[in-house]
Amino acid sequence: TAAKDKVLLYLLLTMGPFAIVAPALGPLIDRSRGARRAMVVTSALGRAVLCPFVARDIHSLLLFPEAFVMLVLSKVYLVTKGALVPEMATLEMIDLAADPGVVAPSRVDGPDPSDPTPPYGTPPLVHVDDPVTGEDVVEPDLATLNARLGLLASLSGFLFALPAIAILKLAGAPAVLWSCAAVFVAAVVAGMRLPVRQMARAAREARPGRGARSRADPGVTVEQAPVADDWQTDEQRDLAAFRPIAGTQVILALTPMSVLKGLLGFLTFLFAFGLRREGAATWWFGLLIGALTLGAVIGVLLVGRIRRVLSEQQMLAASLWLVAGVGLLGWLFPQRALQALVATAVGAAGAMAKPSFDALVQRHVRESDQGRAFARFETRLQLTWVVGSLVGVVLSLSIPAGNLVLAAVAMVGALSYMSALHAAANRA
Repeated sequence: TAAKDKVLLYLLLTMGPFAIVAPALGPLIDRSRGARRAMVVTSALGRAVLCPFVARDIHSLLLFPEAFVMLVLSKVYLVTKGALVPEMATLEMIDLAADPGVVAPSRVDGPDPSDPTPPYGTPPLVHVDDPVTGEDVVEPDLATLNARLGLLASLSGFLFALPAIAILKLAGAPAVLWSCAAVFVAAVVAGMRLPVRQMARAAREARPGRGARSRADPGVTVEQAPVADDWQTDEQRDLAAFRPIAGTQVILALTPMSVLKGLLGFLTFLFAFGLRREGAATWWFGLLIGALTLGAVIGVLLVGRIRRVLSEQQMLAASLWLVAGVGLLGWLFPQRALQALVATAVGAAGAMAKPSFDALVQRHVRESDQGRAFARFETRLQLTWVVGSLVGVVLSLSIPAGNLVLAAVAMVGALSYMSALHAAANRA
């Protein structure tokens, strides 16, 4: 009970960085491809500069505004990364088509998208319905690419934590922050290497709705996602402010993703306060949070395989049904050890759903609007996480009762999403 006020304050503060990123920086991210690279570099450079100040002020009140700016910069990278993934994948396909020694992955006679072992360096491919024409086309598997980035983030975070603990024990917290500064400097160098000029050239060579001619074989057309001009005139930007950013598929997908995000926050604080009320040892909470993390890693590992069988929309629905099933299991069999299974399944469901949702945004939102779109959607997802967490903090639910709530909300979310998809398909 004494911790609730501090937890509520923490939850409200987590919304702060998104409140800045969405309205202020979203349009800047979309200004041009060069602006996106600049945002990646600025995010890393700003944190590299701030780390020494945080190290100096670690016992001062200045620590809090400095740490807040660090959070804002990290969210800037998170939003920009989502807009860069389809550009990098399209550029890779164009480069492959230009190499006489490599078979272009998007040619009709090229590798089958279901091939489990595509040529090294080839982005994973899938058959999808073109969002403009409705025709079946082959494009990079954006869900798998997003999942790979998520897996890289999880593994690198775990691996870098080990030397950080050693540095903390041997030299103290300021030394850890100086080490972080060196890592962010390396990120600046990596960001500067993003091929902005190549993306601009690809935009000039391939206009929306047209294939690019392979320089290796001028008679072969390489299907690729529409690429916007670099970028827009002032008049086009003014007109863009009045048009909707996302289409039906993205708006519908935002609901199940928001439900999953809210349930993840709810479960985290249900475990925290529920275990405390039961008088459980602290290591139980660590075990369940570890199970959530393990589930997230399992989820991103499974995305590529599941995507060969299910569409992104089906993966979102399946994630909700998975949460509903394990929630009912946790309610019927309220043993504490079984909650580790519930946590693992919920973590896996969220990790499978997020790359799928990002892929839908990357495919169905105009390239020149993706920065704004990701900023808005990440803000909403963070808000639903906060709302779900608040329910877990404010309501004094037992863990079995919380599992029942988990199952009921996930089931309603799944049924609502599937019925909405069916209605949208009938309208089309």
